[in-house]
Amino acid sequence: QVQLVESGGGLVQPGGSLRLACTVSGFSLDEHTIGWFRQAPGKGREGVSCIAIRDGSTYYKDSVKGRFSISGDNAKNTVYLRMNSLKPEDTAVYYCARKIRGLVGSSGAYCSDPRLFEYDSWGQGTQVTVSS
Repeated sequence: QVQLVESGGGLVQPGGSLRLACTVSGFSLDEHTIGWFRQAPGKGREGVSCIAIRDGSTYYKDSVKGRFSISGDNAKNTVYLRMNSLKPEDTAVYYCARKIRGLVGSSGAYCSDPRLFEYDSWGQGTQVTVSS
């Protein structure tokens, strides 16, 4: 049974840091790209970052480049999203998701600009609130 479970969200002041974790089961991180998405109140779900252990590719949305860092630990079946210098506009529910196996982007990399329809399994989400 495929499962993705997020953890690590919480309330943090502007400029602070959090590390989100996505622990998966029922499949291998070697075979699937993992994406992080977020959804702010009243807005659509947007792709933030992804990682493909298979070819080492990563992606970051422009607004988080230089502040967020994604990594994977195959032994722990976990993907991490380290978020530094958090801003109020980062406030959202963060979801991790599994990309359909074998899909590649226009560059040929397994991880590319995350698109909702390319992901077939989702976690329940974890709330991140950035506020003073």
